[in-house]
Amino acid sequence: MKKLFLASLLGSTIALCTAAMAADDLKTLEAAAKAEGAVNSVGMPDDWANWKGTWEDLAKQYGLKHIDTDMSSAQEIAKFAAEKGNASADIGDVGAAFGPIAVKQGVVQPYKPSTWEQIPDWAKDKDGNWALAYTGTIAFIINNKLLHGSPAPTKWADLKNGKYKVSIGDVSTAAQAANGVLAAALANGGDEKNLQPALLLFADIAKQGRLSMANPTIATMEKGEIEVGVVWDFNGLSYKAKMANPDDYTVLIPSDGSVISGYTTIINKYAKNPNAAKLTREYIFSDAGQINLAKGNARPIRAEHITLPADVKSKLLPNEQYKGVTPIKDADAWEKTSKALPQKWNEEVIVEMK
Repeated sequence: MKKLFLASLLGSTIALCTAAMAADDLKTLEAAAKAEGAVNSVGMPDDWANWKGTWEDLAKQYGLKHIDTDMSSAQEIAKFAAEKGNASADIGDVGAAFGPIAVKQGVVQPYKPSTWEQIPDWAKDKDGNWALAYTGTIAFIINNKLLHGSPAPTKWADLKNGKYKVSIGDVSTAAQAANGVLAAALANGGDEKNLQPALLLFADIAKQGRLSMANPTIATMEKGEIEVGVVWDFNGLSYKAKMANPDDYTVLIPSDGSVISGYTTIINKYAKNPNAAKLTREYIFSDAGQINLAKGNARPIRAEHITLPADVKSKLLPNEQYKGVTPIKDADAWEKTSKALPQKWNEEVIVEMK
């Protein structure tokens, strides 16, 4: 009994010491971040996944000033590499496939937040260079008033037979658009190595003169330039909420399949405010930071470990819509295929446009 008691006491003592050390480390980090006084981001605008809430919290709690420059995942990594010692950005948010790319290019530095163990292994780099803070699943946002007599699409197969304009965005720069192609491929028998089923689908839509080159945004949908947009679920839900007439729009996950992925912060290796960037990541993975993302209609990666407010939870799509979604299983293959996608898209889809 004494041995058991001593073992238990020792274990409790170690746990308390570890927690105390972590608290001390966080206090040190907070002090260093406050001294820097600012954090500059790329690809983390106020209206994307409610980053606004996080920037406001960081300003209130730690006095951090903030500026964001919106750009694509590829552009963020290129910026980190090009500026180096004259870095203007401290942290960025990129699609899941771009986390490993940033590591390979040697432009990031690691930081593991205190909630690290609650992040699934599939969603993080073992060394702490990247970790998905929230997931996204490719969805449709539909302007029900502009379907030209066609029934509202509920699956990828429906897009082929409609009369409405469809937009997936720019596959050469946007992770959302590239994942949209992958989602269509998965739903039609393809995979990370084979996007041909999706290319054939969108080529057919292009032949019919229904592929819109406009990006699926609030403005382009309200102008009627797009009737069906292929977007992340959190973007679709955010757009719908901000429309002049939200009830005219439906957001849904295609029932014949989709892809679930996510976005990760990357901390610039050359950041002028590295501690502020690390504190930003720490906050993003805290309960408050995760709830902020959920307020932007994004599914937080630590969803199983936090309790979402009822009003926030009600804004998300119901769980049953996600039964047919598939995570990226072969990241290496997807990295290669996604790099080749822009050229294939131009050669096989854009060339068919009327």
